[in-house]
Amino acid sequence: MAIHKNIFFVLTGLMLLSFPLASLADTASPAILKKGKVLFKANCEACHQADAIGKPGVAPSLTNPELLSTGSDNFFAATIRDGREDTGMPPFAHLGRRGIRAIVAYLRAHAVGPNRAAEIDEQSDARGDPRLGKLWYANICSTCHGVGGDGYDAGGTGTAIGLPGFLSKVSDGFIRETIKKGRSNTRMLAFQGPGALADLSDREIDDVIVYLRELAKQTAEE
Repeated sequence: MAIHKNIFFVLTGLMLLSFPLASLADTASPAILKKGKVLFKANCEACHQADAIGKPGVAPSLTNPELLSTGSDNFFAATIRDGREDTGMPPFAHLGRRGIRAIVAYLRAHAVGPNRAAEIDEQSDARGDPRLGKLWYANICSTCHGVGGDGYDAGGTGTAIGLPGFLSKVSDGFIRETIKKGRSNTRMLAFQGPGALADLSDREIDDVIVYLRELAKQTAEE
């Protein structure tokens, strides 16, 4: 099982490199946006709701301003294409490159701020103690995201942040930014700063990230 999953991630990475996505932000013509809206309605709206606002316990918001500012075009496109293994998100590779590009362009049209994905993805890799991260995760994150990081399948209101399908597509900077600032108009609150639900230090956040990476490795080896 572990070998098959490793092969899957290698192939996913190779496919991602061959997926020409750099021009997505420049191809949002009215025709593409219309196509993206139609494809979204037919394939995504049942779970992610109208205008991609999401539904707790079912599917996350895809038009959340923080997500749109931190997620790259590659992140969105690869997730649509590959789905999320061991979750309710199936792959939509059958929509083809143009169909997926149109959906991403449609989602991007909801952005209200600049796309900071490149800057965030260039942040350094997390360096922390997974043992401490496990404690922080159990005390703070597991209530919503599940003890094993499997999200909705565990009956939580948070997404599956401990599974390879998510962690293979995001940078440590993406996770770090999300933990620090949360996502407005969702149940994902900020976890750094005086007004946050918990004021975690940079080191403590990195501990959690390192633990999540270890959790994903364990899942892949099962």
